[in-house]
Amino acid sequence: MDSGTIIAKTLKQKGVSRVFTLCGGHISPILVGARQTGIGVIDVRHEASAVFAADATARLTGIPGVAVVTAGPGVTNTVTAVKNAQLAQSPVILLGGAAPTVLKGRGALQDIDQRALMMPLVKAALSIHQNCDIVPILEEAFVTARSGIPGPVFVECPVDLLYPEDLVRSWYIGATGDGQPSGFKKKLQQLYLKRHVDRMFACDLDAVDVAPAAETVGPTDDRAIGTVTEQLALAQRPVMVIGSQALLNPGMSAALSRAVDAIGVPVYLAGMARGLMGAGHRLHMRHHRREALKASDLVILAGMPCDFRLNYGRAVGRAARLIAVNRSRQELTLNRRPDTGVLMDPAAFLCALSTVAPAPDDAWAPWLARLRDRDAERDADISRQASQDVGHVNPLALLQALDRLLPDDSVIVADGGDFVASAAYVLKPRKPLSWLDPGVFGTLGVGAGFAIGARLHRPHSETWLIYGDGAAGYSLSELDTMVRHGLPVIALVGNDAAWAQIARDQIAILKDDVGTVLRPTDYHVVAEGFGARGLLLERGEDIDAVLIEAQRIAAAGSPVLVNARIGRTDFRKGSISM
Repeated sequence: MDSGTIIAKTLKQKGVSRVFTLCGGHISPILVGARQTGIGVIDVRHEASAVFAADATARLTGIPGVAVVTAGPGVTNTVTAVKNAQLAQSPVILLGGAAPTVLKGRGALQDIDQRALMMPLVKAALSIHQNCDIVPILEEAFVTARSGIPGPVFVECPVDLLYPEDLVRSWYIGATGDGQPSGFKKKLQQLYLKRHVDRMFACDLDAVDVAPAAETVGPTDDRAIGTVTEQLALAQRPVMVIGSQALLNPGMSAALSRAVDAIGVPVYLAGMARGLMGAGHRLHMRHHRREALKASDLVILAGMPCDFRLNYGRAVGRAARLIAVNRSRQELTLNRRPDTGVLMDPAAFLCALSTVAPAPDDAWAPWLARLRDRDAERDADISRQASQDVGHVNPLALLQALDRLLPDDSVIVADGGDFVASAAYVLKPRKPLSWLDPGVFGTLGVGAGFAIGARLHRPHSETWLIYGDGAAGYSLSELDTMVRHGLPVIALVGNDAAWAQIARDQIAILKDDVGTVLRPTDYHVVAEGFGARGLLLERGEDIDAVLIEAQRIAAAGSPVLVNARIGRTDFRKGSISM
């Protein structure tokens, strides 16, 4: 058994059903071993997409997603995607090819110090030096990626360790000449290479046992749960904000939803937590979060730090008692020290709290009604703006129509700036784990990789990829991947021929549109060129018909892109973040 195959068998034992890759000679044995072992090999058009797909896999399944990329440029092409996974706390395993062990640092093809490059981006940067290392290092990678604060792990796999031992021996014997050494120097070289290969292949891989992946569960802080229970009993205007970290264990999502319902506190959902309560739940508030936090007397932050999204802690009124729950000690106290800090998994905390917290107080009814009224007012304002003539398709009207057409079993992938941020106000994800966005790093280009991962792991869910036209340029070529692997994703491009998120404030403040102007590109024609279907939407009266046609095409098995020529609005004026 070669090392590529033992890597594949180890991955399968850990629950990995697919790996994402862009092929390269340094990693061929891993890919061949994966297919022969029954692991799906999804080959994409850019290494970043492979990592994004692995990231989506991890978020939706809780099992670390695995990307396999070749050495040198293959690894460096993943840097942004790996950093995005790190900040999103996604357990991703990146297997990177590497130069032969005996030629490291000697000018081999694509040989760079990959571990030094990756160390700041990952929880651990590991390297395999002999076949005995393979299983222990992969065991360490999976445990590290999932434990504590989840995150990516890099494993470097030298090419000469992956191929069959007899072939590698022939390579190294051939490197000394005709295989018949003459002279002391050649004999010494051959002896060195033989001993080197002996060390590389010291273990019998057929005798290696692989343990199934184990779930790590942190401790429960019973004292903190008691304290929060007492504080809830005294609160008159409580608010809860649940962030992505609360969904790091997908298997707990249904229990978490029930727990939030039982606690009875009005809740705002951010990032991956969108959709946790379904569409239209009585406790789920969607608008005017800042005003609610300022007026609240008790704020529970579950899995979200006081970063720029909460104005570095200033969004929470000073008179409010702040309860923060987070896996990360650093994030627990970032920018503002909570009155009660709980270092544990937010989902586990809320589930435990729901079993002991007092029944929702009738005194909260006026507060709930006040927040619901504000939500209704904002929805009415959005509908008013959706009815305005903006020259092309009104983006708010388009998003409202999509929200009406979304089936209960749907997944929304968000990749863009202004158009996607508008979608976050309008679209209502139907269930937990049905909204995928890049996370706190705000990375453009996640869309196609996320959509590939989502469609593979939710094959019966209608998958919508909401693209800004700027973001679409990063990964349109992955339509080819979707066609080749039979992944009928529906991509919706909000095409206003601009980097609108930047242009709006840049033009208003600096009076210059430099670098923000795009063309009204025929993205639907580009989609056809990649073998997908393309639809053009130019008139508001055609919105429903075009979206329904896109759904029909996807249901028939083809990926499809809707190129929506949208007009520009002032809906998000003054939304610059820093």
